[in-house]
Amino acid sequence: MNKQVTFRIWRGDAKGGEFVEYKTEITEGLVVLDVIHKIQATQANDLACRWNCKAGKCGSCSAEVNGIPKLMCMTRMDTLNTDKPITVEPMRAFPSIRDLATDVSWNFRVKQKIKKFKPRAPDAADGTWRMQQQDVDRVQEFRKCIECFLCQDVCHVLRDHHKHEEFIGPRFLVYTAALEMHPLDTENRLPELKQSQGIGFCNITKCCTKVCPEHITITDNAIIPLKERVVDEFYDPFGWLLKKIRPKG
Repeated sequence: MNKQVTFRIWRGDAKGGEFVEYKTEITEGLVVLDVIHKIQATQANDLACRWNCKAGKCGSCSAEVNGIPKLMCMTRMDTLNTDKPITVEPMRAFPSIRDLATDVSWNFRVKQKIKKFKPRAPDAADGTWRMQQQDVDRVQEFRKCIECFLCQDVCHVLRDHHKHEEFIGPRFLVYTAALEMHPLDTENRLPELKQSQGIGFCNITKCCTKVCPEHITITDNAIIPLKERVVDEFYDPFGWLLKKIRPKG
């Protein structure tokens, strides 16, 4: 059954803009991205909107729907109150390009600064490694990330306080955790986490975990263990004593 709904879509660029209302009919089974495409085709041909796979795997169509960071292709219309105007706007944590498209290039620059994977020497005669399955399983969860950057957008440190130069955000704490917890990795990223990457800014509100479309347990499985490692390394007096008694190597 068709129903008329009202969409309030942000139109503008880095210089400014405003919400514009569009009324359109929807049918059963649509997602927000479907409606955006319909409005784009029939009422606003110049509406800028990123998308690619429409299957919740590319992370391109990230936006804020009624103020909540979501993938538009995975937000079903029947989960929204269509009796009221539905607000769609770009992610607030990143600079606006135009309409619903934002400049997320900062994220890729951050990723380049994180120390890369550095494996230990092979421990088998055939030049391969031996690992416990539980160690492998621990980091597999983090590899599900599609880099939609919704966790970055919802993080108040980036969204409200704009600490982009001091904090790498939950996405890259997950990326760092995947490296730090890898059973073969030998690199030490703790000094950077404490200093230039600002892990101390995170106060573990778990908002990033709530918006993750891949259901990665960002806070409990990645950020908190990293915080514990930083505390052990720099703030634990018993740890310092142990290092004196049993130095590395």
